[in-house]
Amino acid sequence: MDPNEVHAVMGPNGSGKSTLAYALMGHPAYQITEGQILFEGEDLTAMEADERAQRGLFLAFQYPHAVPGVTVTSFLRSAINSIRKARAGGEDDPIAIPEFRTELLEQMDRLKVSRELASRYLNDGFSGGEKKRVEILQMAMLKPRIAILDETDSGLDIDALQIVARGVQKLVSPDMGAVVITHYQRILNYIKPDFVHVFIDGRIVEEGGPELAHKLEAEGYERYEVKV
Repeated sequence: MDPNEVHAVMGPNGSGKSTLAYALMGHPAYQITEGQILFEGEDLTAMEADERAQRGLFLAFQYPHAVPGVTVTSFLRSAINSIRKARAGGEDDPIAIPEFRTELLEQMDRLKVSRELASRYLNDGFSGGEKKRVEILQMAMLKPRIAILDETDSGLDIDALQIVARGVQKLVSPDMGAVVITHYQRILNYIKPDFVHVFIDGRIVEEGGPELAHKLEAEGYERYEVKV
């Protein structure tokens, strides 16, 4: 896929969608036994998760974990500096504090993230909507090439869903594409996909445009499960 594209991966529970996301991101619990992960001409298959992140991959979790003791601000500065160091060939290249603060506040306002969250521990005591908004804030600050969103709509009410989805839509650009993993079509009302892929039993069984998502919403996945 290319930046500026939105790909939706849709499938029922247990079809392997989250496993695919974790394998792409390099989760240590998953071992790739066959095939390659090629990204912008580079083989990422043997790389650790942090190396893949430095290359421009990002994963927004279905259930973001709390990190007590680490503020949102500290987490973001550390992550940005890690990426900058990798891109500088291992030389320290920290972002200036005034530059970081200005961009952070601008992005928080743009994405409707409460400024009060910046000084709180990452996801510690956050509501479901706050956790997802902060993940979108991470995307805005880290500027990945491809963002993988693993069921970002999970647990969100309609208001939070709209805010989070519209935040993602704002970030998709010639510099960033997105893979939206979901069961349901509803988030795709706000994040407009260019391509839809039906994922059943660990493989893609059908592909199409946005109209395929509406078809799945109306007909479900049973006809695919019968085939495999």
